[in-house]
Amino acid sequence: MDKVSIQCFIFLVLTSFVATVWCLSATADYREVEDEREFSYERNKENGPEKWGKLKPEWKLCGKGELQSPIDLMNKRVRLVTDFEKLTKDYKPCNATLINRGHDMMLRFEEEEEGPGSFKINGTEYKLLQLHWHSPSEHTINGRRFALELHLVHENINGSLAVVTVLYKIGRPDSFLESLEKKLSVITDQNEAEKNVEMIDPRNIQIGSRKFYRYLGSLTTPPCTQNVIWTVVKKVRTVTKSQVKLLRVAVHDNYDTNARPVQPINKRVVKLFRPKSL
Repeated sequence: MDKVSIQCFIFLVLTSFVATVWCLSATADYREVEDEREFSYERNKENGPEKWGKLKPEWKLCGKGELQSPIDLMNKRVRLVTDFEKLTKDYKPCNATLINRGHDMMLRFEEEEEGPGSFKINGTEYKLLQLHWHSPSEHTINGRRFALELHLVHENINGSLAVVTVLYKIGRPDSFLESLEKKLSVITDQNEAEKNVEMIDPRNIQIGSRKFYRYLGSLTTPPCTQNVIWTVVKKVRTVTKSQVKLLRVAVHDNYDTNARPVQPINKRVVKLFRPKSL
């Protein structure tokens, strides 16, 4: 190999390395922060929600972003859409790990050949990555806050994110949470605890409303990445007080809530999809 060929080879190797590092850092940048010590939900605290945007340069969107979540889904802001886009889910059973992240409980699906399936938005497939809960709810409807909010986090092949949200009020038990209660109890108050819960079938999560809100927002924890497609199911499901309490007791923080305050809507369009027959 002559000198020129060697130089070209070295250049290609270095270029590939830099590109790989950039991709990895970019991926790490938009994902939710999992270290609870870096932020809190306590109002007026040095690392509370009002200060997230000033804690790190890469979190600046938390304070300055124009497309932040959650928001209040107020009737006067909503544009009714009857050209109905049906929610299309193709979920399937998959191995999962229950993780105590300190600020919430997360169920992370394993990277298997088929994985836990996907969710389609306007024909684009978004793979289900994980789900977690917030209490009380982060989104509100006409100013009303609910007991619990479930986030199902998805990602498409280009790295864009989409979150499907289910709201819960106090009432009958939620059957999906019932299936996890014993496993949640095992990792209660354990720092960075993880438990493999084997096969989880996300089809058992009751979503199923024919009506849903859709808007463009952000992650609700740092780094508050924007351009996240939110789908908030209009039908409010039920959960018991003890189930909500278990989710909060299980995490090892000192707060009764893990809900980010409602953010300014900033002239965003919020659509309410519903079939013409309703």
